[in-house]
Formats: sequence, C-alpha cells, structure tokens
Amino acid sequence: MTATLFRGGRIVTWSDEPVTALIIDDGRVVSHAEGPADEVVELDGRCIVPGFVDSHTHLVFAGDRAPEFEGRMAGIPYAAGGIRSTVAATRAASKAELTGAARRLAAEALHSGTTTLEVKSGYGLTVEDEVRLLQVAREITAHPTFLGAHVVPDGDAQAYTDLVSGPMLDACAPLATAIDVFCEEGAFDEAQSRQVLLAGLAKGLRGHVHACQLRPGPGMQLAAEVGALSADHCTFATAEDITALRDAGVTAVLVPAAEFSTRSVYAPARALLDGGVTVALATDCNPGTSFTTSMPFVIALAVRELRMTPIEALRAATEGGAMALGQTDVGHLRPGAQADLVVLDAPSPTHLAYRPGVDLVHAVWRAGVAIR
Repeated sequence: MTATLFRGGRIVTWSDEPVTALIIDDGRVVSHAEGPADEVVELDGRCIVPGFVDSHTHLVFAGDRAPEFEGRMAGIPYAAGGIRSTVAATRAASKAELTGAARRLAAEALHSGTTTLEVKSGYGLTVEDEVRLLQVAREITAHPTFLGAHVVPDGDAQAYTDLVSGPMLDACAPLATAIDVFCEEGAFDEAQSRQVLLAGLAKGLRGHVHACQLRPGPGMQLAAEVGALSADHCTFATAEDITALRDAGVTAVLVPAAEFSTRSVYAPARALLDGGVTVALATDCNPGTSFTTSMPFVIALAVRELRMTPIEALRAATEGGAMALGQTDVGHLRPGAQADLVVLDAPSPTHLAYRPGVDLVHAVWRAGVAIR
C-alpha cells in the first residue's frame, strides 16, 4: 500500500479538533497532519466524510412488491403480512439469482457512499432457506444477521418460535454475527421475541430488535432488557422507552425511508437525541417498505422529517451506524480507523440535505482503496 494525503477541503473525522488534512496508509487512517505521502489528493474545496454505515438492510430477496407500494399510495395501510409474498418468491429463486440480485444492490449502495453494510436473512423461514440466505449475505458483508423471526409463516406461532430458537438457530448461528426479531403485533409477541433473542445471545450472537414500528409495544424495553446492540424503527417510542434505551446503551436505528414509503408517522428523533440515546440512520432496504440503498436520501429525510440537524444526521449515518453494529473502527476517520471515506462534490456535508436527490458522491475509498 502507499500513503495518500488528502488536503484542500473540509474533512469530517468526528475528532474533537478541526482537521484540514488526512493521511491514510495500509488501509488505515494514520494522521490528521500534512506529511510525506506517495500520493496527494487535492480536494479543491470538496468535503470528506466517513463512509456511510448502513446498519439495517434486507438485501437478499427475490420478487417485486411494486403493486403493494402502489396500493399504499392509494390509501391501503401497511401491515407486516406483506413479507410473505417476498418469502414465496425468495424460496422459488436459485441461490445464483439471489446472489446476483444482492450483489447488485450492494454495489449500488457502495456507489452512493455506503462502505459498511449489515444484511439480514428473513425471507426464507425454513431451516434450509434461512441457511441459504445467510450464505448469500456472507458473500457481500461481514455483518450478516439471522432474522428467522421475521414473520410467522402459516401454522402455530409458538411452534415456529421453537423452530427458530432451536434447529434453525443451530444451523444459522455459524453463518451470522447477530440475531434479530420482529417484535410486533402480527409478528412475534414479547415472550416469543425474548425466547428468540436469549437463544441467539447464548450462541454468541449480538442482538437487534425490530421494535415499535407499527404501534407502541414492548420491543424497545425488551432490547434494553437483554442488552441488544440496537432497537430498530422506534416509531412509537415512549418516554419510558427512551429512558430504557439510554440507560442500557442501546442504539436507536431510525429508518425514515420506510416511513416515507409507507406514509407512516416518523420516529421521534428529537426526543431520542434530547433524551441521551445514541441514534443511527439506516436504509432498511427491502422490497416492500423501503426499496432504496441511498444513505444520502436517508440523511435528507432525517433532516427534513425527523428534524435532525445536518451534522446530527451525518453522524447518525456513520458513527451511529457503527455503534449499532458494535464496530469501533468504522464510521469515523480518527487515527487507527479503517480508511473508509467519501469525497463529496460539495464544500460541506450540509449539501447532502440541502441538495436532495442529487448524486454528490465524487469518490469513495474503502479500506484505503479507491472504489469510485
């Protein structure tokens, strides 16, 4: 590897002091001061930000739910059961088809500046199919999450919960780094969600919870109780939920593109931030409720609809996402961090929200290698 010096523009690292230069070498950030380098990149007034960390995606699937989206735009409310149509299409697809589609979405995300991705299973719902989805996920990310508890297929909910927390988990745990559960009316109740999470934690997996997306419920309190890394959605967070997340150090992962695509109310980001909760932003990329891989779009939504400041939104989309995944060397550009960075064709990160829908990504570097 060769040392590369970036200079001549604003550089956001999440360090306490302003930074005007950045040196990377051997895939890592080594300095915030100008010094000898094999290559010099003149920013010419452009801005550098850490690579985006998308901590909540469902990239491995088959099929299309555009008619469902069209129906919602005509006034049909969203319900969790729509997942089953994707399950049917995913089961029918070959592994090669699933891999190709997931790789295309991951490449799309990288093109828009996402250098770290989490990818969930959850569209198989049989032992064989969930294993297959995690095998695909492992080909595109270091952060595959087992989400066998996505929705209850036809049959007895408790029997399926026992399958997820038993034989399915046994087969899937070696392929995953985390476990997730959709704790929601119409999916898994509190007791079933606790059973799944505790079984996964006992296998050494880290915990996530789909919590309070459709209505108030126990999901956020459960995430705090079991020590999950994150509670995701948090749309109907209460004051008690916020206190529980803060005290337990659980990151709230907000997915405003899902609310945008379902015409739902937005999560109370201001209350979460003001209550001392660490907030992350993610795309929730999936075919039913948030079919986007664009973290810049999510940032723009967070500023406009969640009333976050541009800097709060950027931090949530980078370091917040890293915290939701339990990662300490991505999401920032302090010395020692992985050299994941995005050069924006703009003088400041505010332009991500100020110019919504415009591709401002000038260059992407991941682990010290120029990708775009």
